[in-house]
Amino acid sequence: MADVHPEHAQLQADRIYLGWQYALLHPDPGPAPRRPSPVDDGVTVVADEVDHEWMRRERLNEHLLNRPMKLFRAFMGGLAALILVLGVTELLSWSFAAVGLVAAGGVAGFCSYAIHQGDRAVRHRIRERQAVGDRQREERDRELFQAQEEHAARYREWAERKERHDRQLTWYAVTVPDEIDRIDVAGGTLPGWSALITLLGATRLYSGGHMTVLDLSEGAVAKDLIELARRGGDDPLVWVLPTDLPRLDLGATLSPEAFADVLAHVVSVSEEHRTTRDLSFDNAILERVLEVLGEKATINQVTAALRALAQVGDPREDLQQGLITASQLERIGTLFGRGVSDRVVIERAWALESQLRKLETLGSEAVRLPPARLRVVSMDRQAGVFGNRVLGTYVATALTHILRQSPASERPWYHTIIVAGADKLRGDVLDRLMDACETSRTGLVLTYRSLTPTVRERLGRGHAAVTFMRLGNAEDARIASEHVGTEHRLELAQLTETISAAGAGLDGGYVSTVGHADDADDARDVSRTDLKEDITFSTEWGRRATKAMGGETERVLHRSREFLVEPHQLQQLPTTSVIVTDATAEGRRVRLADANPAILTFPKTTLGEFDEIKEAVLERAEETRRHEPSLFENAPPNLGPPPARLDWRRRQ
Repeated sequence: MADVHPEHAQLQADRIYLGWQYALLHPDPGPAPRRPSPVDDGVTVVADEVDHEWMRRERLNEHLLNRPMKLFRAFMGGLAALILVLGVTELLSWSFAAVGLVAAGGVAGFCSYAIHQGDRAVRHRIRERQAVGDRQREERDRELFQAQEEHAARYREWAERKERHDRQLTWYAVTVPDEIDRIDVAGGTLPGWSALITLLGATRLYSGGHMTVLDLSEGAVAKDLIELARRGGDDPLVWVLPTDLPRLDLGATLSPEAFADVLAHVVSVSEEHRTTRDLSFDNAILERVLEVLGEKATINQVTAALRALAQVGDPREDLQQGLITASQLERIGTLFGRGVSDRVVIERAWALESQLRKLETLGSEAVRLPPARLRVVSMDRQAGVFGNRVLGTYVATALTHILRQSPASERPWYHTIIVAGADKLRGDVLDRLMDACETSRTGLVLTYRSLTPTVRERLGRGHAAVTFMRLGNAEDARIASEHVGTEHRLELAQLTETISAAGAGLDGGYVSTVGHADDADDARDVSRTDLKEDITFSTEWGRRATKAMGGETERVLHRSREFLVEPHQLQQLPTTSVIVTDATAEGRRVRLADANPAILTFPKTTLGEFDEIKEAVLERAEETRRHEPSLFENAPPNLGPPPARLDWRRRQ
């Protein structure tokens, strides 16, 4: 099993990368716990205010209670003074004066004692209240200290969780093993296909593989991939048909029987309901014509022979141009004899000639081209729709025969073929291409713009992974949701919606390279390059992602929303979103990925898969817990990985 440790995550040749899954191994811990404070709670301030107010009231009450007693004591004191004056002036006998003084003084002393006792009682109550307050404050201080200790422990735990949350990986690779024979991509827009093809092609090329792209979309969906390969040190070969037909040598090495089969399928493009018997009839005509012309026959020689067979035009013109010889013309005239069937042969020969004329310049200027690990055959959007279907069918059928003649590769997906807009090919052409890729162990990626009956019959057939992109048609969306299952809940990152809204455009078309290629004997030296840097500077996705996000990547990094796989959700998928479904030993997997190649350049992206890294992290945490249990006494479980340092270098 490949190493999935985040620090060592690197591009793996036995994985087919289809996008990036947004997932958080550690959830957001939320805001920091609030530090307990008596000032915040108002306990101490209120208690002090209550104590002072209570003491003031107690003293006031005691003063009010003692006021009559104090007045009576003052009266008795005054009375004692009067008696003393009367005794001194002898107005009152000293015996009566002495009794009066004793009585008045005793009453005044009793009043003073009562007042003193009341004051003592107040002071005692105040001291008791102050003692209770002191005990309460001490209890509050102990509780506050304990709460602050608990807060410190909670804050340390929160800080650890916050640190793990902030530095965790957020984008994980979504891959399928190279045991998969084929990848069917249903739905999508041209920008979405551009993102997926760029990502898939870049990872295959940078892991040492080869790739052929047959672009039938007329949307230049491999344009970024070409620029990326060129920056990586390769010289991609790009044919723009029909302009580059003279330099297209595809099918030049085919045997006459295989060549006749290819041409028969090309003719069948406009006749969707033709049967195998009809193809066999056309094949028989072409085989006999090729027998007359010989093994080195070209398309324009075949069309000249068909004109002679169909009795169309003046054969002397073809004789003068050297397309056929007099002996060949004579043999062609007697190929099928005479009789009723002659008319049928003439009609079919005429139909064959009218459609094969679109290929007359094929290989007429073929030269030796330098080897290239990326080859792109595209259709000029300015050409006719029917003509492009003829050319696309020819390329697909010729590739099929070349694969059938090639030995099986020792390494699956070493050579990958991408057919963009495969729904423009007939079902039998697709079937033959699928079978040839499977037997030769060539990787095959088919993208379909819509789910036609022909596509639905073949979607996921065999050992294939099926992916779904945006499906604007309601019926297509319904079929896709039933295929995936509406019970699945997928997580969509806000970052996907943000960047997709500013996704790459497809301005312009391809620029042919074979029209200016030199007859070189060796390829350009391939230097080691940085995939991250190449994507950033050589692809429109990388440039637009950098411009769209600016410095706001962190702001929206951890935002996402969930949705169910329902038809209306599939109709609103972001441009680069891909729902990947494949079968494993544990069951069927359904994952939502973002095919934007620019995500590969983000600092928190790993080339490892989420489930594998999660399992590795848990195993590592359990291993640490067994060997160093003291580290986990106050720590939460599931310690996370450090930030991954990706190896972007190409493996040679």
